[in-house]
This record gives sequence, structure tokens and C-alpha cells, in this order.
Amino acid sequence: MKRKNKPITFGAPDVGYDEINAVKKVILSKWIGTGPIARQFEKKFKSYKKANYALSVNSCTSAIHISLLTLGIDHGDEVLVTSMTFSSTINAIIHSGAKPILIDIKPETFNIDSELLEKKISKKTKGILAVHLAGLPCDMSEILKIKKKYKLNLIEDCAHAVESKYKGKHAGTFGDAGCFSFYSTKNLTTGEGGMILFKKKELFEKAKIISLHGLSKDAWKRSKKSKVVSKNFHYDVKEIGFKYNLTDINASIGLVQLEKLEKNHKKRQILFNEYQKNLIKMPIFIQSFNKNIVRHGCHLFILALDKSKTKKNRDSLFTYLSSNKIGCGINYRSVTDMSVFKKKFGWNNKTCVNSKYLGDNTISLPLHPNMTKSQVKYICKLVKNFFSENF
Repeated sequence: MKRKNKPITFGAPDVGYDEINAVKKVILSKWIGTGPIARQFEKKFKSYKKANYALSVNSCTSAIHISLLTLGIDHGDEVLVTSMTFSSTINAIIHSGAKPILIDIKPETFNIDSELLEKKISKKTKGILAVHLAGLPCDMSEILKIKKKYKLNLIEDCAHAVESKYKGKHAGTFGDAGCFSFYSTKNLTTGEGGMILFKKKELFEKAKIISLHGLSKDAWKRSKKSKVVSKNFHYDVKEIGFKYNLTDINASIGLVQLEKLEKNHKKRQILFNEYQKNLIKMPIFIQSFNKNIVRHGCHLFILALDKSKTKKNRDSLFTYLSSNKIGCGINYRSVTDMSVFKKKFGWNNKTCVNSKYLGDNTISLPLHPNMTKSQVKYICKLVKNFFSENF
């Protein structure tokens, strides 16, 4: 089956002249670092998410790292985390000095299995890092019960879940900190960037200092006029900080993206539902969820081959779709497969068997607002053809 039309890309950010004009305006202002536009972006994002405090940073990885440090997680501590996530989630825990303790996933949701959490809690456990994979919120009711019972910190990795909700409440507002990614492939992009939501002011204020070298004042604040010159330019270093701030150039793109976020989510939701409808009888697993409880962010449409029903393999499907000019992704392999983690922690194929299975058999199909329903139907037709023919 050959396609005459243009290739269908895996991901395509919805950026155009509005973003160009926003960046141009910042450049012409002569202030392109962290300043008033970054603060405005924080304010708008905080309002959208109905959160208390928001801090813009240069990536979700930075957001998680700062959150861990701000919450006092340190050497010798343990953080419970899903085994099905991107490596940066694990890296951030390691860089904080803590040890990641893996929790396997629920096969139905691909998210952390909350029923396994209590079994892994020890005297060293200081936090839970919940990853909302592909935009599907974790079982926050159970996770919050465990957080409260054992007085643990809770960080949400919302890299895929900017629009996601659980029981009507925004993902990223349940825990002590909610971390977001605005990478170039995300539903809301600033090219590179991220955001942290906090409930408590003291955590927000500490994170703000840590995110920029530990300085008591950033350059924008020091540039403001005052009758006493020394008050402008004298600053203190209050923390051992990092260079994690977001620039006004990136933030200007984010402000434009935020305005079209809900409109684009509706488009992806239609495409997501079209995939579900057309692939329902295929020998695959897809994320299972109750639409009355959660709002899926529809960042990725992930499927996994059901090896009890087919002898076909994921890599062959990937090759077949690619040969038909369909862009695909693999999001993600189980972190237990990664050589550096295997060497450091002794993780192996039996550590988390569900995420190992998913990582070996999963594939992500194209999903972005520039696609059409007819393109989704064509991709589904190819998937059906793959399972029905001999290759």
C-alpha cells in the first residue's frame, strides 16, 4: 500500500507568524534575557492551571531537579518513581543525591501502579514522583492517600500533561510541585523550556533563587531605577544555585502558545478518539481510562502489541509504517533497559516486568493538530494491513 501524498510527520508544533512577531517584539525591546515577559508567562500559566505559584525554567528536567532540592530531598533519601518514563526523570533524582526506587506500571494505563507503592516504602523514602505518561493522569486519589499516610513529598512530572485533569482538577496541582515541559515536541512549546507549580510560597521563593545561581536578585530587578544606586546592584548569593532560568524570548513564544492550547487540544482529542475507534479490534493494548474521571492530555497515542494475539513484532511495524512515510516514535523503553542504570542499580529484565514488556512492544503514532481525520484513518488502515498480511 503506497501513499501518493506527502509524508505524515510524527510531530509538528503549531507555530507561525504570531510566535515570530512575539519574538521580534522581545528582540526589539533590547531585553532578551529573563525579565518581564517570563514573569507574564508565569502569571498566565498559573491562571490557566488555577495554581498558587508558578516559576518558569529552561526544561522539565530542571523543574524536577529544583523541586527535589527545594523539598529538601538529599543524599541517602529514596524517591518512588515509575519504571516507564524518560531518563531525565531518573537523572534528576540521582542529581539530587537521592536514589530512585522503581515501581512497575499498571498494564491497563501504562502509569505507575499505585497499589505497589506501599510495598516499597522504607524509612529512607522521602517522596513520590508521579509521571502522567502520554497525558493520562495517574491514580491521584490513591497516591494522595499514601502521601498523607506516610507524610511524603509528591512531585508530578507533567511533561506530557499540560491540559490533563483528574476529577476536574488540573494535573500538576495535586502535589507539592508540578513540573512541565515546553520542549519543541510538546503541546505547548517554547522551543526549550519548562514550568514548576507550587502550593506554598516558601517553596516557590526558594526555587526561584536556586534556579538562577542562588542570587537574591536577577539582572532585570537590578536594572530597575532607584534613587539609591547601591540598592540596585548589590545582591547576595543565598543558595548553591543553578542556571535554569527561562528567557523572555522563549516566554514570548509560550504566551502565544498558551492562547491556542485549548483549541489545539480539542483537535488532538478528535484524532485520538479516531485512533481508538479504528483500532479497537486489533491485537494491541492502548491506555484504558474513564473519561468521566480523567481528561487525557492527548500528547501521545501509544499502542503496544499484544503478543498473546500476534506473532508480529513492534520493530517490524515501525519499519512498515516508516516505509509508507508515516512518522512514528517509541515512547519509551523501560528505564531498566538503560545500561548506565543497570550498572548503577543492578536493574534487569525482571525488575519491572510490565514496563519491560511495554517498552519492548510499544509504538507511538502521529498525533498533532495539523493532522486530519482522513490521515488518521489512513494510518489505521496501514496498521490493519500490517496485522493481516505476511511480511
